[in-house]
Amino acid sequence: MALLGDPFIANLPRTMSTEELAQAIRVDIAGELEAIIGYEAHIMATSDEKVKKILTHIANEERQHVGELQQLLFMLSPSEQQYIQKGIQAVQQQQAQNFQSPMQ
Repeated sequence: MALLGDPFIANLPRTMSTEELAQAIRVDIAGELEAIIGYEAHIMATSDEKVKKILTHIANEERQHVGELQQLLFMLSPSEQQYIQKGIQAVQQQQAQNFQSPMQ
């Protein structure tokens, strides 16, 4: 449930460490993904093409936010990008092998 009454609910009484900020950005990414899931559910639940068009636009903005936050996370935690890249490469390798050999 949103706590809209207190604009400082997410503020800390101190500056976060880089590790804490990286974790907060991960939470932000999760929130953006959750929003996308919600908009997509609404798109699937309506036959109104105007509504679908607007919600699709909004969902795509959230996808852009995911990318922006992901890049920010990579800046804060360079090892994060290395792990993401390893995962991408693993799936690409499996795809090149038509998913015939087990993942390593």
